[in-house]
Amino acid sequence: MSSQILDRSLVLDAVRVTEAAAIAAWALVGRGDEKAADQAAVDAMRTALNELAIEGVIVIGEGERDEAPMLYIGEKVGRGGGPRIDIALDPLEGTTLTAKAMANALAVMAWAPAGTMLHAPDTYMDKIACGPGLPAGIIDLDRDAGENARAIAKAKGVDVSEITVCVLDRPRHAEIIASLRAVGARVSLIPDGDVAGVIHTADPETGIDMYIGQGGAPEGVLACAALKCVGGQFQGRLVFRNADERARAHGHGVTDLDKKYDLHEMVRADAIFVATGVTDGALLEGVKMSGDQVCTHTLVMNSHTKTVREVWMKRRL
Repeated sequence: MSSQILDRSLVLDAVRVTEAAAIAAWALVGRGDEKAADQAAVDAMRTALNELAIEGVIVIGEGERDEAPMLYIGEKVGRGGGPRIDIALDPLEGTTLTAKAMANALAVMAWAPAGTMLHAPDTYMDKIACGPGLPAGIIDLDRDAGENARAIAKAKGVDVSEITVCVLDRPRHAEIIASLRAVGARVSLIPDGDVAGVIHTADPETGIDMYIGQGGAPEGVLACAALKCVGGQFQGRLVFRNADERARAHGHGVTDLDKKYDLHEMVRADAIFVATGVTDGALLEGVKMSGDQVCTHTLVMNSHTKTVREVWMKRRL
């Protein structure tokens, strides 16, 4: 099954899906309308998915069925006649970034064989991640943020002042930020886009050593698919705000509501991860339009081959 999922022609089909979503969202960059930008990306991604010869199920999507008109969790996509796959997606990671014409907005998707991705409800998740080459268990959600930074510094043989930690700029992270700064670590605050934040830990050029904080559970699964391709460590724990969210978790087969998931429990088989830039960012360049030509920049990761490719597309509209 993995060989079918990772077939070169199917991987290229996945690239076309995120390209379509990114181009559709780009038309709304800087317009100040988050919902319209998100809907444009959703519509384009759904249309592209339904043209493919796959039997896909959205396991991480735009929310629950009663809250999202398209690409909801549990929705079936594809025209059939191909492999059965789990699909995790975020048609527009960074709706606010897009609406405000800020950097790092992406169209993101991951595929794995059916039944191998965590079927997480649309709720929050506490997360911590680091890149490859570090001892197993070097990070732990149950440790203080500053302690985790010190552990990474010790493993790398550097002073903690040389460690940079990426954190979403949210009031809820005040304690995490204070803990990191108290031990002397650098804190790199981002306004949105924690999938890219996690991926940055695996790219030495970004200078990011660790990601920590609370964000969306869907983004956590997507980030794990990416780390599975390039190496690294991740831990996540679902956060439930009310009884309804806990009930939905049970409906998705989540029985241990306090479970601390690692990378390979979130994505249990080989996967591909694809992201296309909407706006320019540290990870990817954004969509470029010139006359009747459009250019896109896409990152394609394959956990089976441990390869990372950049795809540049230029075509006439």
